[in-house]
Amino acid sequence: MKNKSYIGISFIILVFGILVVPTIVERIQNGSVTSADRLDKVESRATTNESLVLIGPCPKFELTNQNNLKITNATFKGKVFVIEFFFTSCPTICPKMNQSMLVIEKQFFGNPNFGIASISIDPETDSPKVLKEHAATLGVRSSNWHFLTGDIDYIFNLANKGFNLYAGENSKVSGGFEHSGLFALIDRNGLIRCRKDQYGNPILYYDGLEAKGVKEIQEDIKLLLNE
Repeated sequence: MKNKSYIGISFIILVFGILVVPTIVERIQNGSVTSADRLDKVESRATTNESLVLIGPCPKFELTNQNNLKITNATFKGKVFVIEFFFTSCPTICPKMNQSMLVIEKQFFGNPNFGIASISIDPETDSPKVLKEHAATLGVRSSNWHFLTGDIDYIFNLANKGFNLYAGENSKVSGGFEHSGLFALIDRNGLIRCRKDQYGNPILYYDGLEAKGVKEIQEDIKLLLNE
């Protein structure tokens, strides 16, 4: 029965890649995804690493980190960085996402050109103080790993419309919130980048719940740092 479930999930992912991903990519590249919340439209152009697809500009954001400092896209200017959406009291996928991000942090620790943005989808609970305690509990060492909070509607809009990554409240699920376990990869120029799958489709985001996805984003971070 478990194997059948995995087969079913794999089929759904394949269909998503074939039917939905191209539409999302087109929306992002054309700037139709909340244009007011995105960086200026970027035209298609050649990149140093032809193996990585240029999806479009990272949405603009302005949030507060665990040290009560304002963090924006400009904070990461000239840096390769990874973005995730999570919340500290999440009892399901977030602990795994945290561990995956710690693996990434460990590999690139000490590199001033790499950063991480972990954005809480439960900002009413996740104050800067709570986020700072969470970072300490995880053993975070990098000063470029920012745990971010802000207005809940702003964050939901950023996730759902800016990145096309679902995040929302649901009292029927454990923890009260739903979200994906995906990581977004941003290059030094503030552009969302990704690799292609075996069918030639952009994967858009990396699976932060599986070792394969973590390994792939580590490899691609290295490529972008060398651009």
